[in-house]
Amino acid sequence: QVQLVESGGGLVQAGGSLRLSCVASRLTFRNYVMGWFRQAPGKEREFVTQIGGSAYITNYADSVKGRFTISRDNARNTVYLQMNSLKPEDTAVYYCAAGAGWGTTTTAVAYWGQGTQVTVSS
Repeated sequence: QVQLVESGGGLVQAGGSLRLSCVASRLTFRNYVMGWFRQAPGKEREFVTQIGGSAYITNYADSVKGRFTISRDNARNTVYLQMNSLKPEDTAVYYCAAGAGWGTTTTAVAYWGQGTQVTVSS
């Protein structure tokens, strides 16, 4: 079965940086739009960013534009999320997602990772 395994979460001070990674297995990686969602305590899961199979097209939520960068390495079946200038409001569980299209809702996601916690202290 398809697996998405995230890593790289942790605790960081406001203004700091973290890099998340997600390794995919048992799917034709380059055929999928890969992305990241996040879910803060008491809130719904929300879209963060996504990248097309050829890595030429990306899409970001307004709240992270200019601070987060998504990239992918199709040879390694891996998608990355570089997070800079982190804010306390970025604190959430971050989920890797694979979808067949460009939808930014949770219903557009075919496969989910297990999530990795990111905590930003003020």
